Amino acid sequence: MIKHAQAGWLVDNLCTAVLLFDHESRLTLINAAGEHLLSASARKLLGRAPAELFRDTALATALERVQASGQAVTEWGVDLTTPWGTRISLDFTAAPLFQGTRVLHILVEMTNADRYRRVLRDEAAATQQNAIRSMLKGMAHEVKNPLGGIRGAAQLLERELPEYAEYTRLIVDEVDRLRGLVDRMLVPNYRPHKRTINIHEVLEHVRTLVSAEGPPTLTVERDYDPSLPALLADRDQLIQAFLNMVRNAVQALCGIGKVLLRTRADRQVTIGVNRYRMVIRIDIIDDGPGVPAEVRDDIFYPMVSGRADGTGLGLSIAQALIYGHGGLIEFTSKPGETRFTVRLPTL
Repeated sequence: MIKHAQAGWLVDNLCTAVLLFDHESRLTLINAAGEHLLSASARKLLGRAPAELFRDTALATALERVQASGQAVTEWGVDLTTPWGTRISLDFTAAPLFQGTRVLHILVEMTNADRYRRVLRDEAAATQQNAIRSMLKGMAHEVKNPLGGIRGAAQLLERELPEYAEYTRLIVDEVDRLRGLVDRMLVPNYRPHKRTINIHEVLEHVRTLVSAEGPPTLTVERDYDPSLPALLADRDQLIQAFLNMVRNAVQALCGIGKVLLRTRADRQVTIGVNRYRMVIRIDIIDDGPGVPAEVRDDIFYPMVSGRADGTGLGLSIAQALIYGHGGLIEFTSKPGETRFTVRLPTL
């Protein structure tokens, strides 16, 4: 038989948040997962009513229904806000604990619905990446041949027009980078060639390329956190991933507007089934019209594009490269602000 102290230890080690309310709907017990979910200690939370734990009424209403009916109540995907402003999407079940025929306590189990949905999305993305990798290898054969001609033409231009050497050298460097990337893509089960890099050096390279391509009516700004640690990553692959995303934002602006590159640190982040103490977050934000509603659910799939002249390959390639680094891409979009967010694990 499990003793009371052992039961408490077991509850505290559950990943599911467990809350126990008495017959007056006051919180009498909360485990460690519940404290983490509500971002507060048990000392701060015990004795509170549901209305003091959440600004919304969904939990209080559920407890009232359990008290009245003596039956368990389950709610899915309920958005609740803590008193300190944290908004959480939850699945929860409230079940009665009886003493005779009287409901003495109500046991509530809560899980973070956002985290569960993210795990499901990541599993779907893993399946999608296998198809994308096969497609990329086919594309690599087609891309490699013209690169030699482009490099040769750039070298001839540099000799004929030395005053434009800065731009012709940029072309040559990009061709060499792409050839190296293509060569690695043609290797079966290719993996990133990782070394220690600074994410801001990668983003500045991308910013230089895009700024050189764009008209003066387009600006690419940056807001970097200089305290971020280094990454163990494939520099060329990250350049290609961010270049695809920034170019996608630029094309959405049709030559007029602003793209912002922002870096920050996020803590205690789950990517797939792994939880990291800290990841680097990169936001690519544009002030364009937004992603069309009809393509939002499929935007990372190949051949899906919101533009009539788009190939629909840039974001799917970017996702494959970020996923290969153990990272994650998400996006939100509304008129005036589209934000693509990349999270990459740190060293």
